[in-house]
Amino acid sequence: MKGSHRVIVETKKVKYDFIIRRNITILTGDSGSGKTVLIDMIREYRRYGSDSGIFLSCDCECRTIDDENWKRQIEETAGSIIFIDEGNRFLPTREFAELVLKSDNYFVLAVREKLPMLPYSVNEIYGFRKSGKFHEARRTYNEIYHLYGEISEQRQISPDIVITEDSNSGYEFFAKLSGRGKIPCISANGKSNVISSLNKRENKNGLCLIIVDGAAFGSEIRDVSEYLNTDEGVVLYAPESFEWLLLSTDAIPNVNVSSILERPENYIDSCEYASWERYFTALLVNRTQKDPVWAYSKKKLPAAYYSPKIINEVKALMMLVVWEK
Repeated sequence: MKGSHRVIVETKKVKYDFIIRRNITILTGDSGSGKTVLIDMIREYRRYGSDSGIFLSCDCECRTIDDENWKRQIEETAGSIIFIDEGNRFLPTREFAELVLKSDNYFVLAVREKLPMLPYSVNEIYGFRKSGKFHEARRTYNEIYHLYGEISEQRQISPDIVITEDSNSGYEFFAKLSGRGKIPCISANGKSNVISSLNKRENKNGLCLIIVDGAAFGSEIRDVSEYLNTDEGVVLYAPESFEWLLLSTDAIPNVNVSSILERPENYIDSCEYASWERYFTALLVNRTQKDPVWAYSKKKLPAAYYSPKIINEVKALMMLVVWEK
């Protein structure tokens, strides 16, 4: 399944209007915030149609799945947006995660707990808020909004230490960018180790920049965000992925993917790629594999990627980070 899909669900009293762009979207928020109401409305519409008093508009089928026969329902469904409410016992299981990652469907999961076995994006975690009223006095409009974003956009920073989620090519590149020792750069060796790396860092008085692959960091973002709220000396930068950053420089010879980067959802098939991070890695590998100088490897970064042109263009993309000490 590819593309972006607008979903409108409404009754005389309430309306939801949002766009789904990836295979996994997370709806979160406290009890009573509107998550369950939305899913109940979709369930009622599927059961009773227009007789339910609910209007549902989408260019693909929207459906709900509950505990009973959940596995069979997912396996027999394709090209749909599947909404699942919290409380279903299968949600945090490995079996469910494996089905999601090879499914030809998009999934909208209403949960408050993180799902570490699913690689979802920090940009596809949403909360609900009320935004104005329509003509009827009791009719309110529920708008979905981004809950997390690139926190580093708030201010210009000059880091004293850098922590990367990556331990291979991404870490090597940012170690080079930070001046090979002028600004210490360490690897967390995986997204689940970012908090422990923050706690273990030696210079806790200096400003720490964390760099993660935003396309697959969703399960960890709440804990990291809470940490940032208590420590003003830590800043997060969460591009889609390191490979996305390299592709966005438009400086790699014979690699022109600007049209893809503008609307990735139109190119990324949920059956083939569990996350956009994996797609951008495959895209960079495939577009450079015939060039021995630029052939990208996630394990070891070719020397060509340390060229001044690449370095300077990545710095330009990370415009709010001052690297020179």
